[in-house]
This record gives sequence, C-alpha cells and structure tokens, in this order.
Amino acid sequence: MLSGPLVSHANAKTATSILLFGDSIIAGYGLSGEDSLSVRLENQLKEEGYNAEVVNAGVSGDTTSSGLSRIKWILSKNKPDLVVLALGGNDVLRGFSPSITRKNLDKMLKILSDENIDVILSEVQAPLNLGLEYKKSFDHIYSDLAAKYNVPLFQFLLKNTFGNKSLMQQDQIHPNAEGIKVIAKELAGYLTVNYLNKQ
Repeated sequence: MLSGPLVSHANAKTATSILLFGDSIIAGYGLSGEDSLSVRLENQLKEEGYNAEVVNAGVSGDTTSSGLSRIKWILSKNKPDLVVLALGGNDVLRGFSPSITRKNLDKMLKILSDENIDVILSEVQAPLNLGLEYKKSFDHIYSDLAAKYNVPLFQFLLKNTFGNKSLMQQDQIHPNAEGIKVIAKELAGYLTVNYLNKQ
C-alpha cells in the first residue's frame, strides 16, 4: 500500500488503471458522458502524456453502506492499480451517524489493503447546519482513517466548486461541466505529482 507521498510501481508513461469509486459526483449526475469526471480526468492526464485509463465506478445516491456492498465486485471486475475512494456525501445528506460512515469506510479500506491496491481517500466535509458537534465528528473520519491505513488524503472534491453558482448545477449540490473541469484539473495535478511521477 502507499504511504505518505504516493509511490507508483510503474513508470510515469506506463499504462495505469485508476478507478474512481464514489457517488453522483463521480457518476456524472446531470452531465453528458463526455463531461463526467472519469472522462475529463483521463483526457487531462493524456494531454500531459500519461497513459492512464480512468474507470467510472460512481453510482448516484450511493452511501458508504451501498458502496461497501459492491466494492468487492467492482474490484474483481476492473483490477485497478489505484482507487480514488470518494464516498460519504450521501451519508451526510441522509443524516447518518458518523459512526456508521466511519465503520463502512474502514471496512472498504481494509478490503483495498488486503487486495494490495493503492488508495487515495477523498475527504467529505459536513455542513455547519448539521451542528458543530456532528461536523467535527464526521470530518475527523477521513483524517483518522487515512492515518490508520497510511494512505494519502485528497481534498473534498467540491472544495473549490461548492457555493460557486457558475460551477454548480441548479440544485447547487452537483458540479456542472465547468465545475467538473476544475475538479479534474485539481485531481490530475495531484496524481501527476504524487503518483504518476513517482518511481
């Protein structure tokens, strides 16, 4: 498994399979297929000279519970080199107890560790309107588990799009095509520096 700065087993230009495992943000809710994060990210990486295949394993409405129920099947089907695990947003929207989210993410990370698959955990942040206690309890899940499994922690996918109407769909929950471009560029930059360029 990866630890600290990501270390790749492959040469920077060698084919790499990246699995994006998440909910509607990954799935591309409300967007055309070409505007999904997986397509945008793959194109961004290829423009920079990286032969990476990015697989869309997002399901709209997915919670950490439903993600846990399908992750083994997804892994057996795709055999990825790297998984970007980005789940928890729908747990917040449904008011799930942080303890449930923590338990499910812990189990998924354990599965990935047992399979010896590199992982990037993308954090999710709870809004303040759920209360400061809930937010603190929920937000700590990601840093705690990243430390437990010694995996890198990537920023909340919506960190620089949420609240910006020009980058979000009308529901103000999902990024629009321009928002996805922002997220893809940020994630591509992170992967390039911390994964694809490491020997």
